[in-house]
Order: sequence, then structure tokens, then C-alpha cells
Amino acid sequence: MEFAKSNFAELGDVIVHYLSAGEGPETVVLLHGIPQTSYEWRYIIPRLAERYRVIAPDLRGLGDTSRPATGYDKKTVASDVWSLVHDHLGINQFYLAGHDWGGPVAFALTTQHQEAVKRLAILDVVIPGDGGDFSQNGRRWHHAFYRTLDLPEALSLGREELVLDWFFDHYGYLPNCISMEARQEYYRTYKKPGAFRAMFEYYRSMPTDIADNQAYIEKEGKLSLPVLALGGDKSFGRGKDAIESLRRVASDVRGGLIPNSGHWIGEEAPDFISEQLLAFFGERESS
Repeated sequence: MEFAKSNFAELGDVIVHYLSAGEGPETVVLLHGIPQTSYEWRYIIPRLAERYRVIAPDLRGLGDTSRPATGYDKKTVASDVWSLVHDHLGINQFYLAGHDWGGPVAFALTTQHQEAVKRLAILDVVIPGDGGDFSQNGRRWHHAFYRTLDLPEALSLGREELVLDWFFDHYGYLPNCISMEARQEYYRTYKKPGAFRAMFEYYRSMPTDIADNQAYIEKEGKLSLPVLALGGDKSFGRGKDAIESLRRVASDVRGGLIPNSGHWIGEEAPDFISEQLLAFFGERESS
């Protein structure tokens, strides 16, 4: 991949694939969503790498990262990211952004290591256990389906491209917003044995995620670090739900809407996202 270097790190029960770019004195960590991989950041990484060192891992079970049988609750996935960034790469502080399921992973990482996360950006997703309806009263119909045991694997076997294409065609503002080249890259990894099982496990772990987040908020209160929350304003974009969710779990939140974008923000609005992240991460705290 010309936009970034491909790397692997062996971290306990998982071998994590990650992209790296840039040599800035500060680091940005980008966490992808489902059904995507670190490849979703391909338009954004070069922009951020002009100023920052950028690290974009494939999350546990997804992309070219290995697929353990367990560990898909977001605290465990966040621990993978911490092991990569802190223990393996030796980075003590960093900026953090997460899209889709990468957002709850980023939130979980922040609750565990708030001293290390300088600023947090949550893109087109809400936080499980925030007091709202994660599945939008059933509008996101696949949440319940994906949490069903065994049946999704059976129905998807041999039809992986059909499943992925439905979401790529319907969750963006325009049906062609995910190029065929990008789809081929996502097909490559999601058609690997165990990849769809891992994808479903992110949803099956939701009750654990809700309990973990609610326990944190009850004990520690809202996050205090600066948070940027953005939601796509079209189609299946989260709209204002993103910022409303983060305001329930964090005290210093800004953001709003991503114009002319559905859910696939990295492909639909890369310039807008890049500019928002550069401006947000580049702010300096008043003394």
C-alpha cells in the first residue's frame, strides 16, 4: 500500500496487522469499523502523516490481523491496541480516532488509559451503554441478526460479497461511494475463514460492552478530555446521534454533522474528516 507501510506485531493471543506512516513528534491512532479494515483510512492517512506519526491497526479478527476464538468485547480489543501502541511501539501519549466499532473500542481504550489519550474523536457511531438506543429502535436491523448464534454464519457462507455489497450500497449517501477497488480489498479479508464469525462477535459482545461502560461511568463519571463527535447527515449516517451520545458520557464535547455523507465517512468525506481531525488534534489547551 503506497499510502502507508504494512507491519505485524505479535501480541499475546493475537498477531496484529497495522499500517504506519509519517514521522511527526506526536502520534495519531486510527481505529476502523465494520465491515472495513485499516484500508478505510487510505485517503486520510497521507493528510495526517504530513504532521503526525500515524498508526492504523486492523482490529482483532478483522483485516489481516489474526482471528482468536474469543476476546471481542471492546475492553479486550482496546487492550490489543494498547499493547501495540504502548508496549510494542513505545508510545506513551497519542491522539485517538475511531469510526463505527472503532469508536467504542477507542472509548474503551480511553476509559482504561485516559492519561495516555490526549484527544478523542468518535466518528459516526454511538457508545454502548450511554443511555440511548444503539440500534435506533431497530433501524439498524442487522444488530439483532448478527447477535443470533450460528444462523448468520450459515446464511452468509459463500455469500460474503452479497452481504458486504448490501451495506456498501445502502449505508452510504451515494450507492457507488465504495469503489470496486476498495470492495475487492474488503472482500479479500472478510472472505477469509473465521472473518465473518469475528465480525459477528463484535455485536454478540454488546451486552458486555454496555455493562463495562455503565460500570465505568457510574464509578468514574464522564470522560474529561476533549472529544470530537461527528455523524454523517445522509442515509444511514448517525447524524446528531453521535454528538448526543458522547455528551452523555463525556463533559467536553464538540462536533456535529458530516455534510453529504452517509456511514462510510472515510470514503465519502475524506477531505472534511481530515480537516476536522487536523484542526481538533492541532488545538492547544489554554493555560
